[in-house]
Amino acid sequence: MPEGLDRDPIVQALYQRFGEQRLLFQNTLTGMPVLWVSRELLVDVMQFLRSGEQAFDMLYDLHAVDERLRSHRQGLPDSDFTIFYQLVSFSRGRDLMLKVALSEQDMRLPSITSVWPSANWYEREVFDMFGIRFDGHPHLTRILMPPNWQGHPLRKDYPARATEFDPYTLTMESQDKAQEALRFVPEEWGMKRGNGDQDFMFLNFGPNHPSAHGAFRIVLQLDGEEVVDCVPDIGYHHRGAEKMGERQSWHSYIPYTDRIDYTGGVVNNLPYVLAVEKLAGIVTTDRAATIRVMMTELFRINSHLLFLGTYLQDLGAMTPVFLTFTDRQKAYEVIEAITGFRMHPAWFRIGGVAHDLPKGWDRLMNGFLKWMPKRLNEYQRAMMDNAIVRDRTVHVAEYDSTEALEWGITGPNLRATGFDFDARRDRPYSGYDNFDFEVPLGHNGDVFDRGMVRIEEMRQSLRIIEQCVKHMPAGDFKADHPLTTPPPREKMKEHIETLITHFLQVSWGPVLKPNESFQMIEATKGLNSYYLTADGSTTSYRTRIRTPSYPHLQHIPVLMRGGFVPDLIAHVASIDFVMADVDR
Repeated sequence: MPEGLDRDPIVQALYQRFGEQRLLFQNTLTGMPVLWVSRELLVDVMQFLRSGEQAFDMLYDLHAVDERLRSHRQGLPDSDFTIFYQLVSFSRGRDLMLKVALSEQDMRLPSITSVWPSANWYEREVFDMFGIRFDGHPHLTRILMPPNWQGHPLRKDYPARATEFDPYTLTMESQDKAQEALRFVPEEWGMKRGNGDQDFMFLNFGPNHPSAHGAFRIVLQLDGEEVVDCVPDIGYHHRGAEKMGERQSWHSYIPYTDRIDYTGGVVNNLPYVLAVEKLAGIVTTDRAATIRVMMTELFRINSHLLFLGTYLQDLGAMTPVFLTFTDRQKAYEVIEAITGFRMHPAWFRIGGVAHDLPKGWDRLMNGFLKWMPKRLNEYQRAMMDNAIVRDRTVHVAEYDSTEALEWGITGPNLRATGFDFDARRDRPYSGYDNFDFEVPLGHNGDVFDRGMVRIEEMRQSLRIIEQCVKHMPAGDFKADHPLTTPPPREKMKEHIETLITHFLQVSWGPVLKPNESFQMIEATKGLNSYYLTADGSTTSYRTRIRTPSYPHLQHIPVLMRGGFVPDLIAHVASIDFVMADVDR
């Protein structure tokens, strides 16, 4: 832990305001102050942190931990379930985590939606996954699981494997009950069925629709073409990625991370392996860090190309998606040559990468670097400068930085409002501080700016990749540390201890000392992070994945009330989300 986190100015301000004896400081490897507060103090503390000189910009994350099977809790308050809240101040480069302890006999605490509107979906998810109730929440219902689901999946007494469940059966009666539970009742959401003169139309946008970008439904309340209100409905793609983290070893979980934002490839590996490396005390080599940056930026370009093609397709342009997929194939040829795979390489490893760069990698990468700039210029000229595209996007679905921060919006969608923050530059990791690049910004925070920012980000990614190619360090592609896998084969042949370590790492996985770690990165769609809890085992006790797409979809109703259906289609296209990133 960095020295002096217990003396951080915000910690001292909280001590002064609420009394040091009412707050408990916890040492962790998260890199931020972690304070336990009582349930009774929670709302007052949140209001204090929302205003004044100590104000935080964003409620970044909110979730829970089932503590009942955790072995190493020395010095911590008694707690069966712990709720944690992470606040971020971008302007001061400061984070803070608050924790509240709950007893199994009293699973309630006050909602903070009146302080942070973005807490709405996060509190619903905690209720869904753990059964914890939030008094004062405007609509506390399940969000990822069906309404009639039995049990709370992230509790420790809930099975983690399909073989632990009874055989699945579906009778006509149970099917009818399940269908009835899915019926949308407008009154439950505070909606009226008409305005006195005429009835409103209620229309399902999705869950199967080309413009929904995955299994995603929005129930629209329409007055003609005007969106009176709408309710996003997620969870169709939920696969229990965080639950899987409790049963996979630290190494074997890496391929699961690929499937979160499945357009991001190794970008998903990066925050996870960096968080594990903090727990293990591993420092990667310069070569491994640079390789990671290079491949991350290549996948950023690949993801943004997919966005650009589908974004323009949703606006009615059919040709661009074929052009962008041609460019994505060029990128995949390089990715496949280096990693051996395409969409899901699962190629980053704890301590480095799976293997060294192959012969001729630089020739392939230089070919891509030569190909892409002229293509991006063509896209901007033929597409973004098109009068029809501008009519459909300029000043459409626009919001400012204040609104974006209030709803947890990050990444290109935040920078499109003019807010100048990029974790690669402002909170550098994996050696990003060694690279020269610019952070593109928009002005209006509208559909058009969200498209233009990503085009310019691709140019900056090419710039970073070019620096990687020119200045690739020599040395090993992974750290020489016993918790990386596998050890060098030469050492395995010479040292019995190394051979034994290899056997244990492959058969059981490494054992990490009890602690908590956190890593945030600038992923393709915004800020993505892993918050890991180790309990002296070969698996993670709790794996929390904070994805950017989740809060981005929560913001849709606020923005689209009073808008029109074609503008909703344009806005959904401009968000750039995939449902696996939302549902996990």
